[in-house]
Amino acid sequence: MELSSWHGGHEGFRICENMQDTIERYRRNTRSAQPLQRSDEQNMQNLKQETTSLMKKIELLEASKRKLMGEGLGSCSLEELQQIEQQLEKSVSTVRARKNQVYKNQIEQLKEKEKALLAENTRLSKQPPPQPLPLSPPPPNDHQRENQNQAYAESSSPSSDVVTELFIGLHRSS
Repeated sequence: MELSSWHGGHEGFRICENMQDTIERYRRNTRSAQPLQRSDEQNMQNLKQETTSLMKKIELLEASKRKLMGEGLGSCSLEELQQIEQQLEKSVSTVRARKNQVYKNQIEQLKEKEKALLAENTRLSKQPPPQPLPLSPPPPNDHQRENQNQAYAESSSPSSDVVTELFIGLHRSS
């Protein structure tokens, strides 16, 4: 097919040129995309291998944990059992050392608290004792009592006297 005969004259030639440019760009882009596809495939393979490797490590760690917990020891050889025992003894030693350190820290804190409380106790013992708060007014002395009686006597009048009767037992009506 001739380029000039395709779609008539010079106009067709431009269209054909544009199509060829488009095809060429497509080919270039697909060629440059192929290495990306290959690197993506390689990355995917690497990730799969890494995942498999990590899964195996997890299985080994879980099996080791079970053995340290005392589970599934039936299949262990004497050498494996001795290694587990040594590892456990080392772990217990580490735990005890940490526990002792925590105890020492707590003892130091308690000693500091004791010093502070002793100092506070010494300070408080040097202060005069606090005065008790009166719950009710103090009882009146003889002079105050006389004044109160006199004021009462002056305020009461004969017409304000009240007569009361005290009945003990059943009340009988007459």
